[in-house]
Formats: sequence, structure tokens, C-alpha cells
Amino acid sequence: MTLPVNPWMAMTEAPPVMEARRWLDGVTFPPDRPLINVSQAAPMEAPPEGLRRAIAEAALNDPAAHLYGPVLGLPALRAEIADQWSAAYGGAISAADVAITQGCNQAFCAIMATIARSGDEVLLPTPWYFNHKMWFDMQGIGAVPLPAGAGLVPDVAAASALLTDRTRAIVLVTPNNPGGVEYPAETVRAFYELARERDLALILDETYRDFDSRPAAPHDLFGDPGWRGTLVHLYSFSKAFRLTGHRVGAIVADAGRLAEVEKFLDTVAICPNQLGQIAALWGMRNLSQWVGGERAEILARRAAIEAGFATLPGWQLLGAGAFFAYARHPFDLPSPELAKRLVREAGVLLLPGTMFRPADDPEGAREVRIAFANIGVPAIGTLIERLRGFRP
Repeated sequence: MTLPVNPWMAMTEAPPVMEARRWLDGVTFPPDRPLINVSQAAPMEAPPEGLRRAIAEAALNDPAAHLYGPVLGLPALRAEIADQWSAAYGGAISAADVAITQGCNQAFCAIMATIARSGDEVLLPTPWYFNHKMWFDMQGIGAVPLPAGAGLVPDVAAASALLTDRTRAIVLVTPNNPGGVEYPAETVRAFYELARERDLALILDETYRDFDSRPAAPHDLFGDPGWRGTLVHLYSFSKAFRLTGHRVGAIVADAGRLAEVEKFLDTVAICPNQLGQIAALWGMRNLSQWVGGERAEILARRAAIEAGFATLPGWQLLGAGAFFAYARHPFDLPSPELAKRLVREAGVLLLPGTMFRPADDPEGAREVRIAFANIGVPAIGTLIERLRGFRP
């Protein structure tokens, strides 16, 4: 007997990064041509020593670090986020407006569970972050593609034309995954005004905010006294502090919304990871200068990617920023086949654009995503040379 599977789950695509890893099975990479893995946007090194010591100290000497904690997170961490975000964005955020989650993916699922249900619709700019689309598929929520325009920046007028009486939210990711682009402040503001006018939620995922190239705040939405009720801000500590394995994310939204989020979090996790939260709080209080150095290194890698792609015949760099480069390739074969052949013939693992677009969107077959933040500037040079030498 085979137990039935929820049809929405069965129709949801397999996790793309896990699928890409399976392309490595049976492939041998010689010592003079090791694998260049630019498939997943995750720091490959451990957190700085001071942060690791803070985790170890808590693990050894703080009994509460091993117990259940508050469902919405440690009060001290919620207050720290509220204070720092208020200063950074020029707004007024309280600790009651902050919830801590097991990573930003859980933050997204938790907030969307309070906003949309089966049969509802949510606008997602394409190319989209595949885990967002997967959540909607599993819930029977319609992900309405909003094709990004020039420079991979979505257009508010195009979004307005797609709204229906079933639309519940608009999702923006900036700096963008997978495109890398930084949405202009005026674009973010225009989407906020549209969402407020139509009584929708604007979900603003700023997982990569620490690596934005702009010196000023990327938007001023928290300066609007009426931001609660429209704006939902998502964040992850995985990238800035290299805490990917500790799973710490955050939601900033009105306290009434977070009371509903608490129901979701208590059901699926009870509370966020205690050691991860302690690490995030220590990092916020002690690592601003270190994060500045990380940002400078990422911007140097971005510059190397931009310079390298300018020398690649036929390739077109559509966007670059934060951890990502998104490019159009010059070959006649579709991007999934290209990606598999690059593993075998060039020792490069990247993701095809088809993982970031609807199945019927032909653009994905010509596009690839490169998570360049995983490799240093010298390795970026090697990556460019391998792409240059590839002949399908």
C-alpha cells in the first residue's frame, strides 16, 4: 500500500539546490581543476573567533541556552533589532514589532501563513526566489509572475495591472536573489504606496541588506508613521555573521500581526534556536566593523564579476550585487543542460535560470545564476576563464 501525498506538495518542484548537488554524483574533479561551486548563496567559512567563543561560552555556562525560550524570540535580541533598525532607517520600531525565527525562510512562511490561504494570489517578481514560489505551491496559493523590466527591476504600473480581488500581498527581495540588483528607493516606495492604497501587504525581504553597495539606507519606509499594517520586513543573520547553520531570522511587522505569527511558530518550532539568537545578539553588539570588512570584500568580488563578464564573448550580465550575478548565456542549449555540462566539462556548478522562472517562461532557458560571494577574487578569475573556454 502506498500512502497518498498531498497533491499540492506532490506538484511542488524538488529543492533546486539539492537537485543541483545531485549533478555532482559520479563526477571526478582532477587536482588541477577542482570544482568551483557557485550554486548556493551561503558563507563557506566559520563565524569570526569572537562570535564562536560567545557561542561556546553560552553553551557551557548559560543553562537557559539549552531550554525552550519565548516563541517570538529573546527579548534582548528583539529590542536590539528594533533600536538598530530604527536608527538605520530613520523610523520608530519597537521590540513588540519584532519576531525572531528559524532563519528567513521560516520568517517568510510564518508571515505568509497569516496573510494568504489557498485560492489567494501573491505577486512575485521574476526571476523569483524559488523557495518563496515553493511555499505558495505547497499552500495552493497562486504565485502571480511579475516580469522584471530593464535591469531586473520590477515596475509598479505592471504590478498594478496584475492585481485582482484575490491578491493579498506583493513580495520584493532587495538586494535581489537571484538577480543581485538593488531596487531603487523610489521603486520600493512606489510599491509600498500601491500596497497601502489597495490594502495589501508589502513583504520586503532584505536578507542581503548588509551587502548593499549604497552608503545610505536603501529605503525610508519605516519613517512613515503608518508603516504598520502594510510593511513586513524580513531579515537573516545567516549571511552577515556566517550563522547559516544556526538558523536565525527576523520579522518586523505590527504587533497584532506577530500575535498571529506566534501561533505558527509555536506549532512548527516552539521557539528559535537559543544559541543562534545569543550569537546574533553578540554579533549585533560587537561586529559592526567586521561586517563592514565583509561588505567590502563582497563588493570587491562583485567588481571582479562585472569586469570578468565584460570580457566574455556573447554573455550578458543582467544583474550583479550582494551574493549574486545573473547572466544570459550565448549557447543554443537550454540552461539546465548547460549547467549539467558545465559540471562535467568545466568543473563549475551553477544554477539554471529555469529554477527562477515559471515553467512556460522561455527566458529561463537562456539564463544562469552565479553565487559569486562563495569564492574569492582569484577564483572568480578562474571561473571566468572556464566559462570562456567552454565549447558546447
